[in-house]
Amino acid sequence: MAPHPHPDAALADELVERWGELLGRFRPPGAEPDAAAYGEQLVRRWGEPQRRYHTLRHLDAVLRAVDALAGPQARDADVVRLAAWFHDAVYAPDRSENEERSARLAERVLAELGLAPGVVAETARLVRLTVDHDPAPGDTAGELLCDADLAVLGGPPGAYAAYAAAVREEYAFVPEPDFRRGRAAVLRQLLALPRLFRTPGGVAAYQQRARANLAGELRQLAG
Repeated sequence: MAPHPHPDAALADELVERWGELLGRFRPPGAEPDAAAYGEQLVRRWGEPQRRYHTLRHLDAVLRAVDALAGPQARDADVVRLAAWFHDAVYAPDRSENEERSARLAERVLAELGLAPGVVAETARLVRLTVDHDPAPGDTAGELLCDADLAVLGGPPGAYAAYAAAVREEYAFVPEPDFRRGRAAVLRQLLALPRLFRTPGGVAAYQQRARANLAGELRQLAG
């Protein structure tokens, strides 16, 4: 009997293809080293077994949100797409420096692929913004990445509940009282931001429902 295919195998193949198309906009045809091999390595990272929310499906969702939200006000959207690929490429739930390690991975990989130093630096800068999702006013690239990463917060109640459950699964090693305290602190930090979303599309599509979802989860955690 043939082995059952991984449920995200088709998505993994699609993402590797999209990675190649993205890198092709930064590098001449036939450039070495082969970008596809790096894309496959990144896809393997996003498919690691400790992940429940920060998976290939999250990467796909963020990339699609970038596509949906990018507009004339979002300069250099392709650099934002690069940052989306790397923003959770290093992810261990029991470590606090995932964003920094992901940014350093972006710096190494993109330099090895021969991308311009300015592109490498900007990609890493954007990855580091996902620590607190609070870009400076006028940082259109940062606003675009942060809105795309937080788009899940503004989903329908069922989708939000599935997201919250997946986050809890990633932190299954944390006792319930400790998880509730830590998760509540994260939610309060998000709700304390002057604006959860910064792009016009993000505000229109996600802002109101995201605040309702976050407040609802806070009530559940308190209960």
